[in-house]
Amino acid sequence: MTDSVARLFDAVIAARGTDPAKSRTARLLQSGCDKMAKKLAEEAIEVVIDALSGRPDAVVRESADLLYNLVVLWVHAGVHPDDVWAEMNRRERMLGIAEKLPKNVVQAPSRRKVVALESRRIRKRR
Repeated sequence: MTDSVARLFDAVIAARGTDPAKSRTARLLQSGCDKMAKKLAEEAIEVVIDALSGRPDAVVRESADLLYNLVVLWVHAGVHPDDVWAEMNRRERMLGIAEKLPKNVVQAPSRRKVVALESRRIRKRR
Protein backbone atom coordinates (compact mmCIF):
# COMPACT_ATOMS: atom_id res chain seq x y z
CA MET A 1 0.00 0.00 0.00
CA THR A 2 2.75 2.45 0.83
CA ASP A 3 4.09 2.02 -2.72
CA SER A 4 0.72 3.03 -4.16
CA VAL A 5 0.56 6.10 -1.95
CA ALA A 6 4.16 6.98 -2.85
CA ARG A 7 3.34 6.74 -6.56
CA LEU A 8 0.25 8.87 -6.05
CA PHE A 9 2.31 11.40 -4.10
CA ASP A 10 4.88 11.55 -6.92
CA ALA A 11 2.11 11.99 -9.50
CA VAL A 12 0.58 14.86 -7.51
CA ILE A 13 4.01 16.50 -7.21
CA ALA A 14 4.47 16.14 -10.98
CA ALA A 15 1.02 17.60 -11.68
CA ARG A 16 1.67 20.59 -9.44
CA GLY A 17 3.41 22.48 -12.23
CA THR A 18 1.05 21.56 -15.04
CA ASP A 19 -1.70 23.61 -16.67
CA PRO A 20 -4.75 23.82 -14.36
CA ALA A 21 -6.98 23.85 -17.45
CA LYS A 22 -5.74 20.36 -18.28
CA SER A 23 -5.06 18.88 -14.83
CA ARG A 24 -7.65 18.45 -12.10
CA THR A 25 -4.81 18.00 -9.60
CA ALA A 26 -3.09 21.26 -10.63
CA ARG A 27 -6.45 23.05 -10.44
CA LEU A 28 -7.11 21.65 -6.96
CA LEU A 29 -3.62 22.61 -5.74
CA GLN A 30 -4.11 26.16 -7.02
CA SER A 31 -7.54 26.47 -5.42
CA GLY A 32 -6.03 26.86 -1.96
CA CYS A 33 -6.03 25.03 1.32
CA ASP A 34 -9.68 25.76 2.15
CA LYS A 35 -10.91 24.10 -1.03
CA MET A 36 -8.58 21.12 -0.57
CA ALA A 37 -9.72 20.66 3.03
CA LYS A 38 -13.38 20.85 2.00
CA LYS A 39 -12.84 18.22 -0.71
CA LEU A 40 -11.13 15.93 1.79
CA ALA A 41 -13.98 16.35 4.28
CA GLU A 42 -16.58 15.75 1.55
CA GLU A 43 -14.94 12.48 0.54
CA ALA A 44 -14.67 11.34 4.17
CA ILE A 45 -18.38 11.99 4.65
CA GLU A 46 -19.18 10.04 1.48
CA VAL A 47 -17.17 7.06 2.77
CA VAL A 48 -19.13 7.14 6.02
CA ILE A 49 -22.50 7.43 4.27
CA ASP A 50 -21.71 4.52 1.97
CA ALA A 51 -20.45 2.40 4.87
CA LEU A 52 -23.62 3.08 6.84
CA SER A 53 -25.68 2.25 3.76
CA GLY A 54 -23.96 -1.13 3.45
CA ARG A 55 -22.43 -0.38 0.05
CA PRO A 56 -18.88 -1.82 0.15
CA ASP A 57 -18.30 -1.18 -3.56
CA ALA A 58 -19.05 2.51 -3.06
CA VAL A 59 -16.86 2.55 0.08
CA VAL A 60 -13.96 1.34 -2.06
CA ARG A 61 -14.50 4.04 -4.71
CA GLU A 62 -14.97 6.83 -2.19
CA SER A 63 -11.97 5.63 -0.17
CA ALA A 64 -9.80 5.99 -3.28
CA ASP A 65 -11.13 9.54 -3.69
CA LEU A 66 -10.44 10.19 -0.01
CA LEU A 67 -6.83 9.00 -0.31
CA TYR A 68 -6.30 11.10 -3.43
CA ASN A 69 -7.56 14.24 -1.72
CA LEU A 70 -5.50 13.46 1.40
CA VAL A 71 -2.34 13.18 -0.70
CA VAL A 72 -3.13 16.46 -2.48
CA LEU A 73 -3.45 18.13 0.92
CA TRP A 74 -0.16 16.52 2.05
CA VAL A 75 1.60 17.99 -0.98
CA HIS A 76 0.16 21.42 -0.23
CA ALA A 77 1.14 21.16 3.44
CA GLY A 78 4.66 19.91 2.68
CA VAL A 79 4.03 16.51 4.28
CA HIS A 80 5.74 13.48 2.76
CA PRO A 81 4.14 10.03 3.07
CA ASP A 82 7.31 8.78 4.79
CA ASP A 83 6.58 11.23 7.63
CA VAL A 84 3.14 9.69 8.09
CA TRP A 85 4.53 6.15 7.99
CA ALA A 86 7.15 7.13 10.59
CA GLU A 87 4.37 8.39 12.86
CA MET A 88 2.42 5.17 12.32
CA ASN A 89 5.53 3.16 13.28
CA ARG A 90 6.08 5.31 16.38
CA ARG A 91 2.49 4.72 17.49
CA GLU A 92 2.74 1.00 16.82
CA ARG A 93 5.83 0.78 19.03
CA MET A 94 3.98 2.61 21.82
CA LEU A 95 0.57 0.96 21.76
CA GLY A 96 0.27 -1.58 18.99
CA ILE A 97 -0.95 -1.16 15.45
CA ALA A 98 -4.68 -1.18 16.21
CA GLU A 99 -4.58 1.53 18.84
CA LYS A 100 -4.94 5.27 18.45
CA LEU A 101 -2.83 7.33 20.80
CA PRO A 102 -4.75 8.82 23.72
CA LYS A 103 -4.98 12.61 23.55
CA ASN A 104 -2.80 13.01 26.66
CA VAL A 105 0.07 11.11 24.97
CA VAL A 106 0.08 13.11 21.74
CA GLN A 107 2.59 15.92 22.02
CA ALA A 108 0.70 18.80 20.46
CA PRO A 109 1.85 22.36 21.18
CA SER A 110 -1.72 23.55 21.76
CA ARG A 111 -5.26 22.70 20.82
CA ARG A 112 -6.19 23.85 17.37
CA LYS A 113 -9.21 25.99 16.80
CA VAL A 114 -12.07 24.21 15.07
CA VAL A 115 -13.08 26.15 11.97
CA ALA A 116 -16.52 25.71 10.49
CA LEU A 117 -16.55 24.76 6.86
CA GLU A 118 -18.90 26.41 4.46
CA SER A 119 -22.36 25.23 5.35
CA ARG A 120 -24.05 23.91 2.28
CA ARG A 121 -25.86 20.76 1.53
CA ILE A 122 -23.62 18.16 -0.04
CA ARG A 123 -25.39 16.04 -2.58
CA LYS A 124 -24.22 12.49 -3.03
CA ARG A 125 -22.70 11.73 -6.42
CA ARG A 126 -24.03 8.66 -8.14
